[in-house]
Amino acid sequence: MEVRVGLNALIIAVTRDQPRVMTIPYTELAALPFGDLDSEGDRTLELALRRWVRQQTGLELGYVEQLYSFGDRARDRVPGVRMISIAYLALVREEAIPPKVAASWRNVYDFLPWEDWRKGPPDALNKQVAAALKAGEMRLRSQITFGLEGAPWDGNRALERYELLYELGLVQESQSGAPPQITGLGEAMALDHRRMLATALARIRGKLRYRPVIFEMLPEEFTLLQLQKAVEALSGVPVHKQNFRRLVEQGGLVEGTGQLTRSIGRPAELFHFRREVLRERPAPGVGLPRQV
Repeated sequence: MEVRVGLNALIIAVTRDQPRVMTIPYTELAALPFGDLDSEGDRTLELALRRWVRQQTGLELGYVEQLYSFGDRARDRVPGVRMISIAYLALVREEAIPPKVAASWRNVYDFLPWEDWRKGPPDALNKQVAAALKAGEMRLRSQITFGLEGAPWDGNRALERYELLYELGLVQESQSGAPPQITGLGEAMALDHRRMLATALARIRGKLRYRPVIFEMLPEEFTLLQLQKAVEALSGVPVHKQNFRRLVEQGGLVEGTGQLTRSIGRPAELFHFRREVLRERPAPGVGLPRQV
C-alpha cells in the first residue's frame, strides 16, 4: 500500500462575534485547505503548509502550530493509498479573499452547531438527538460528553462530541454520503475535515485558559466588549461581563490606550494587549469566568 503525507490548515478567525474558518471547495462539500508534502522540495512541514495556503487562498499565515495527525485507513477513500494528514492550526484576523480565489470564510458553527451555547442549548441538541445519545450503554458517556441530565457542559469536549455523533451514525460523514438520521446537525465537510475542525475548536478552547491566543484574532486596538464577544464566540458560552473584565484587568493582559471609540452612542475606551505579560506570568490566558 502506498503511503502519502498531506497537510491541512485550520485557519480560524473571529469576525462580527462569530468564529470563522477558511474553506475551499472539494467536490460538493466545503474542505479545509490541504495539499501533499513535496518530500524533495519542501524543507519543512510548516513551509509546505504555508505554500499550499498561499496558493489556495492567497493568505500569508502568521501564527501556526501543529494540531494533530490523522491517519485512519481509507480516510481519503482512495484504493491502495493510505493518506497521513498533519493538521496545523492558524489563528488570524480575517482578511478579504483575493478575486478569483476559490476560498471562503465560513461560520464554524455551520458545521458544529451543537457547540454554540451562547443562547442556551442549541436547537441541534433536540429531543431526538438526546434520546439517541442516551440509549443503551451510551447513556453515561453521552451525559458526560453532551452535558445531559444535569451533567455540566464542558466546551473542551468538542472532539468527543463529534466522534460520539459519528459513532452513532448521526452525522452525514458516518453514512458514506447518505442523509443523516437526524436533521439539524450541521453541514458535512469533505473527508474527515469536520473531525479536524472539532479538534481545532477543542484545542482553542483549552488554550484560552492559559495562553493569550485570543489576541491573535483581534485588531491591535479593541474594546473590552469586543474582547469578551470574541472569547464567547470561541468558547461557545456567554460569560459574566463584570467578572470577565475584572479577570482580564487584574491579570494584566490589557492596557488602556487613553483613546475612545468613535461611534454613535456611548464611547468606549480602546485597549491593547500587554505583551509584557508573557514574561510576567507562566500561563497568561483570559480564562473562562462564571457563565451568565
